[in-house]
Amino acid sequence: MMDNQVLDTIEVELAILWRRIANRKHGNLDRSAYLLLHQIDAYGAAGVKALAEESHLDVSTVSRQAAALEHKGYVTRIPDPTDGRAYSLQITEQGKRELLISKQARADRIGYLIRDWTGEEKRIFAELLTRLNRTF
Repeated sequence: MMDNQVLDTIEVELAILWRRIANRKHGNLDRSAYLLLHQIDAYGAAGVKALAEESHLDVSTVSRQAAALEHKGYVTRIPDPTDGRAYSLQITEQGKRELLISKQARADRIGYLIRDWTGEEKRIFAELLTRLNRTF
């Protein structure tokens, strides 16, 4: 394949993949809730601004998502000791349980979809997907 054909194929295949997974819930968490909880669980408590920067989203978007997570009991606010107006979000035990359930559901689904791939194909795909995401 020529370079432009390869890029066309990648673009179309990513669009198809996005459509197939973007609005699906795995467990009780939608994609945005899953990613925010994962980020807080992996890197520790964080403020809305830091979460927005890491997610490449608008602060108001993350603020709404965080409010929904807090309402469900998945995160709790921790006051900033140096600034009474600021706070960080910390994942709760309930949030950790929901994250684990969702993560397992996602892993099970992906594992099923690529069940016929060799271990080497899975490893290469994981490396390339990670590399693609890091370039953003």
